[in-house]
Amino acid sequence: MKTTHLILAALPLFSFVSCSSVGYEDPDKVETLTIDFGSTDLQTMAAAMVTSLTSSPALAYFDNPNKGSDKRVIMYMGAVVNRTSEHIDTEGITDSIRSSLLQGGRFRFVTGQQGQAEVGEQVRFQQGSGRVDPTQARAFGKQIGAEALLYGTLRSIEKTKGRTLEGGLMKKEDVYYQFVLECVNIETGEIVWSNIKDIRKGEKRGLFG
Repeated sequence: MKTTHLILAALPLFSFVSCSSVGYEDPDKVETLTIDFGSTDLQTMAAAMVTSLTSSPALAYFDNPNKGSDKRVIMYMGAVVNRTSEHIDTEGITDSIRSSLLQGGRFRFVTGQQGQAEVGEQVRFQQGSGRVDPTQARAFGKQIGAEALLYGTLRSIEKTKGRTLEGGLMKKEDVYYQFVLECVNIETGEIVWSNIKDIRKGEKRGLFG
């Protein structure tokens, strides 16, 4: 009889522990599940760079009469080197920056390696398959050249303080992220714009955390 009572008393606990659910959440919601690099960090860094670059007067450097009425700066989106201790897909940062800059209307972008591979495959198909009207087949040698290159570095400094009686047996972790992005004139090699975005995150864990 006692065993039956114990099982019945434990049922609500088992239900609570085993309960799970899946649902959609706001992608712009601040993400603080862990101290590691997350979606909010990516969005914050990308937005800061886009705002700074879009409003920078230094880009008037590329405005010349030969461009006609289209004064947009022709960019190539380079890589962001990950120098943190984490495995971070930095292409997520560059994709976000490039997409926002394109929507802003001040920049044009030439495609990168993946795009070039796809373009090459398509041009070879149009030229050599015999399936495309020769008068409409595209050819190599007509791509526009980028005026400027964007590239950057993401690095971090991590600190950990162990549990002490004075600290209430709390373990403390601190991580500092620094994102540097630069815009370079491809023809001259001159850095015409640069910006740094810093983020610091802290976490405290109790004795059983």
